[in-house]
Amino acid sequence: MSVDYKQIGKRIQKERKKTKITQETLAEMLNVSTGYISQIERGITKANLTTIDNICNHIGCDLSYIITGVSVGK
Repeated sequence: MSVDYKQIGKRIQKERKKTKITQETLAEMLNVSTGYISQIERGITKANLTTIDNICNHIGCDLSYIITGVSVGK
């Protein structure tokens, strides 16, 4: 099974926009560049699980949804 970073990026972007957080704000929260966030969202950069988890924590979404595209009931 391969990891689809383009889909992960699209889901991150969708969830980030739902919370009305800009790429710039998210980058500041994570202490990274805006370009890095943009590259993750476009699937250019293959972010590691820790980075994706940090993004999820800041935008308030479920890590499993971002990785798999399936929401897990709580």
